[in-house]
Order: sequence, then structure tokens, then C-alpha cells
Amino acid sequence: MKITVLTLFPDMFNPLKESIIGRAVEEGKLKIEVVNIRDYSTDKHLKCDDYPFGGGAGMVMMPQPIASCIQAVDPDHKALRIFTSPKGQTLCQNKVAQLSSCENLLILCGHYEGVDQRVLDEYIDEEISIGDYVLTGGELPAMVICDSVARYVDGVISSASLIDESFSDGLLEYPQYTRPAVFNGVSVPEVLLSGNHAAIDKWRREQSLAITAERRPDLLKDKKL
Repeated sequence: MKITVLTLFPDMFNPLKESIIGRAVEEGKLKIEVVNIRDYSTDKHLKCDDYPFGGGAGMVMMPQPIASCIQAVDPDHKALRIFTSPKGQTLCQNKVAQLSSCENLLILCGHYEGVDQRVLDEYIDEEISIGDYVLTGGELPAMVICDSVARYVDGVISSASLIDESFSDGLLEYPQYTRPAVFNGVSVPEVLLSGNHAAIDKWRREQSLAITAERRPDLLKDKKL
């Protein structure tokens, strides 16, 4: 899979060079290309934003640098083109799995007060939000998309990890424990030390149901248990 990110602030994506995602990129399992939109501005000062027509606070990203950038990196429209926006579809695990089936993703990061609508209408396939709140730019949402989607790429993480985790079956994940067996006077649940895998699976299922009912009862609606 290849993910191409278009941004005015490419250095913000340095964290993707670390940990699991960084190793996946180094091993060639995943390609993440970060492109500076300013490199495609025709303005002598590499200007990429201007005041909004009709007035209002802040600045709006101009269409030319974005359009030129997209045309350069994805001339044949092979990538699914995404714009990170509070107005978009909220990202969920099912959507992540859907995106992971694409060979190429292109993510446009907005900034300031937004992006000229004309470039969105002509060059963007869909808008995605990571929640009902507003950030200073689309870089953090783009990193969330990169990280969540990359986990589904073959070899990035264990396939078993994708099965036993929150939202994998519509429930929140059960509690996890590791050594030592007793910490600050609190013991690991005895069933996890029993070696009885049927009992462990039953306990984990019960814990997932209880946690989901407490914290996200909406996930249990219409779910056959």
C-alpha cells in the first residue's frame, strides 16, 4: 500500500518514522510519501493561502497549489483521494478496514480556515473526520488515518492482534495484564493464570460485554449476544 499525504507542514509527520509504522516503512511493507504543497505554488513567495471572499476570520488555502500538487503526484487518479475535515464521514473501524483495501490513498491536509471548495469538488473523492471537534489543521487526522489503516497491511502487525481488539467484533476490548502477577497488592484475575483457555475466553467475553455496556452501550444496540 502507498499513502501520499499533501500538507503545508511535512515535518509534522516525523512521528510516523517511529515504532511499528516506521519499521513497516523501512521493511518495504508500506510506503508513506509526504509532499509539501508549497513546492507547487506558482507564487514567487510560495504563498498558498489568501483572505476568504465575503469576509471572515482567518485565511483559506488557495486552489492552484493543491490542484497542481494532486495533478503531479496522482495524474491518473489511481488513488482514493481523501480530505480531512470536520464535515466528513466519521472514521470508524469498518471505514478503516475499507480504506485498507485500497492500493493507493491520497490524503489532503487542510489548514487555517479551510480549503477553496472548488478544488475539493474537482479533485477530492471523500471527506473524513476523526471526531466532532475542530483542530488547527488536518495533519493530526491524516496521521490517525495512516496509523489505523497501516495496521491492516500484511505483516505490519500480527493478524491475531486485529481479531482481539476493540471494535473488531463490535465490542470494546477486555482488560489486559502482564507480569508481575501481583502489583501494589493487586493480583491478576486468577482465571488468566489457570491455563484453562475455554474459561479465559469466557472471562474475556464477559469483560468485553460489561465494559461495552458501561462505556459504549450504543455499540450493543441491535447486536445479537
